[in-house]
Amino acid sequence: MTSKRPQFMANPFSLKQIAAQSGVSKATVDRALHQRGSVHPRTARRIAQAIRDLELQQRASLASGRTLPIDLVMHAPERFSSLTLAALLSQIKSFAPFRLTLRCHIVEETTPEELVRELRRCGNDSYGVLLKASDHPLLESAVAELAALRVPVVTLVTDLPHSERIRYVGMDNEGAGRTAAWLMSRWLPAEAQTVAVALSSAGFRGEEQRMEGFMATLQQRAPWLNTVAVSEGYGIDQLTFTQMCAALEQDSTIQSVYSVGGGNSAILRAFAAMDREVKVFIGHDLDEENRQLLTAEKLDAVIDHDLREDARTAFSAILRFHGFLPAEEAQQTAFSRVIVATPFNV
Repeated sequence: MTSKRPQFMANPFSLKQIAAQSGVSKATVDRALHQRGSVHPRTARRIAQAIRDLELQQRASLASGRTLPIDLVMHAPERFSSLTLAALLSQIKSFAPFRLTLRCHIVEETTPEELVRELRRCGNDSYGVLLKASDHPLLESAVAELAALRVPVVTLVTDLPHSERIRYVGMDNEGAGRTAAWLMSRWLPAEAQTVAVALSSAGFRGEEQRMEGFMATLQQRAPWLNTVAVSEGYGIDQLTFTQMCAALEQDSTIQSVYSVGGGNSAILRAFAAMDREVKVFIGHDLDEENRQLLTAEKLDAVIDHDLREDARTAFSAILRFHGFLPAEEAQQTAFSRVIVATPFNV
């Protein structure tokens, strides 16, 4: 089987530039570009790669003199959005000489329609959008509109898998749920009780995946444990407290909690208000509240991942989309590494 020789398109670089970049003679470059005489396929590929490298350097040089605005659109409680924002800001300087600037549109309570309006505003001059929002058809349409304008969207933490986003960045949410179920099944005795799975909203695909992984694994490993979903608190303190109190009033067998969506202090207050004890409490994300709860041993474990790594991956994906960084040889599908924090390693 013979190797396919690359086809050379017109380019703005001199023979001298290409020769220096590829490490071959100007005469060989001239033969390859103009198909004059024979050039070994391996040498031709080397020259083609040199041209791609020069194009990349040229685009990067042009980009380094401009400000590249990137928009962060988040529907999340302040405790998590502040954690994410800090991680993103910590990584911006690592992409010098590119001048990345972050424009934030962060809300605790909103609607899909409001988020669509925000995304459309990003289409004016944005180089990319980092999006954390519910999986909704209106948002899929807005992402498609941005894609048509060549504004790439990267989904963070929770995905819109049927949209035209360029990639998802975050943990394997289903795997995180399975991890929580394994811990729960090991820590609870083999007797009937109910575990509350507290979500901020069923509309967030990432949280739904965590819940599905948790429930499926718990059914396999500890079928005597029942589960009940407690949703729509949006991780907001008062809403979460109200939703959990209602669940505890309705089901007297709830004794443990897997908190997918946050608001853990409010969950503990709900148990205290009902004069109930939490046997096992597993949460997500090492924000300041959860660090304090872990240290006080109010939480047994927190499932976390490196948001700074996510920030680097997200920024890199946007810069690659515009050709400012080398293209990845294969589409990256790896998720962020899941970390289990306890009161003793926090």
